Amino acid sequence: MKTVNIPSQNIPVIAETDVLVVGSGPGGLAAAVSSARAGVETMLVERYGCFGGNLTHVGVEGIAWYRREETVDVEGIGIEFEQRAKAQHASYDEPQSISQGINAELFKVVADNWIEEADIKPLLHTTAVDVLRDGNMLTGIVVQTKSGRGAILAKRIIDATGDADIALLAGAPTRKTPKEEMMSVTVMFSCSGVNRAKFMEYVSENPMRYKDWGKEWSIQTDGKEDDLFSPYLDKPFEKARAEGIIPPGLKSIGGTWSGISDAGDATYLNMVHMSGYDGTDVFDLTRAEIEGRKQAMMAIRALQRFAPGFENAGLRNFGMTVGIRDTRKIIGRYNLTENDVREQGRFESAIGIFPEFIDGYGVLILPTTGRYFHVPYDALIPQGVENLLVAGRSIAGDKISHASVRNMMCCTVTGQGAGVAAAVSVKQGKSTSDVEIEQVQAELKRQGVRYR
Repeated sequence: MKTVNIPSQNIPVIAETDVLVVGSGPGGLAAAVSSARAGVETMLVERYGCFGGNLTHVGVEGIAWYRREETVDVEGIGIEFEQRAKAQHASYDEPQSISQGINAELFKVVADNWIEEADIKPLLHTTAVDVLRDGNMLTGIVVQTKSGRGAILAKRIIDATGDADIALLAGAPTRKTPKEEMMSVTVMFSCSGVNRAKFMEYVSENPMRYKDWGKEWSIQTDGKEDDLFSPYLDKPFEKARAEGIIPPGLKSIGGTWSGISDAGDATYLNMVHMSGYDGTDVFDLTRAEIEGRKQAMMAIRALQRFAPGFENAGLRNFGMTVGIRDTRKIIGRYNLTENDVREQGRFESAIGIFPEFIDGYGVLILPTTGRYFHVPYDALIPQGVENLLVAGRSIAGDKISHASVRNMMCCTVTGQGAGVAAAVSVKQGKSTSDVEIEQVQAELKRQGVRYR
């Protein structure tokens, strides 16, 4: 590969803070708010023009679609995502669960209000490009903005990028699933002009179950999920393939719907699932954005033709960016396993709980029996780097554990754990790897978290 030399630069320090959170998805937003609530100065950096990550950038509105009556669910800031959205008229009753779907556009404002209320220093349109360090201790990051390059100094850093970008820049060991085995990527889209009553009548007359997912994807369940209702569509796309609207061999189109408003807006249409793309490869990302929009338009034409109620519907919007499920993960002080998430793993270093919910790599387990596992603090700690914690889907673990902890509500669990641990470590004057876990758990309890 050709290389070029860049002259050394003197980079201005544009900000200093106690805790710096990089990335503002459910994990990063939870980390920043929890850190600020623990009483330390906190800054939140985001590369796009709004906060919220997959909720707002991609349009994934189902933060807790797994929740059923029998679910033993998280407690703490994750529930507050739903509560705040509902209080600000930014949610709806999610159709397959007892959770709130989050209105992706309105949640941008909910997040703005929350950050202002928490006295967090926000910085949008800011991308981390390097780290600053003193030996193995991180002391800040270098960012690229429209104003040029700058440095942000911080006592503690939380990597909530989703791709373990900061951990990688810091030289911490990471792993990636081989591209051919990675979970699919999705361009989300929404439609307007839907006849809600007519569509819901069609759904009622053609009820779909989770076992129907197996028509498009090879899905392993434990049986109890099979006959539960799922907002899944396949018949319109089967008919579209037969008619040539969708190429017969193109199997990546098909999936689920969520909110249908009285005004006829169908948001969170999760109907494009493309394999063979690596979300850390800019060329793959470019191809995925373009191909995903092309396939979304095919899906809309299929819905217009074969889904009653969609006859006069049209594109409302795409997500701001392609949705990525699976890229880098750190190698942690402890690495979660499939056995941990499927067999109710218990840890002394627990910073939260998450129900037995697995969605990915051909496995679908819904938490309908009250089973749950502990999320360990040690899975947030990368190897070889001090004063860096990781929150969100990049925490340490194997493939099946990733299929659980990647879900947005679990990202709020690891975010709150990381935010509190970073704040407590600042107050204790100890590194994030040496912080007293009992003090972290005490602050988590004060913030309403269940960790046992």
